Amino acid sequence: MENRRIPVRPRTLKGGRIVFNQNFSTVNCIIRNLTDDGAKLEIEGAVTIPNRFRLVFDSGGPDKNCEVRWRDDKFLGVMFTD
Repeated sequence: MENRRIPVRPRTLKGGRIVFNQNFSTVNCIIRNLTDDGAKLEIEGAVTIPNRFRLVFDSGGPDKNCEVRWRDDKFLGVMFTD
């Protein structure tokens, strides 16, 4: 997938968890790029992810509320919300 974002988000390789369904459901993910405004997440398998969820970083730090801006078979592009 072509990155049309200016400036391009810096690449990263961090572990995280997508948390939804009132904290009853979690999906492991890899954070492939990250800025203050959003991230690109890699997920495995045919998992249905809702349009809004909380992103928890394995390395600690504050959780982020997310809204999906785009998706394909393996990746999610998310924007951080309040």
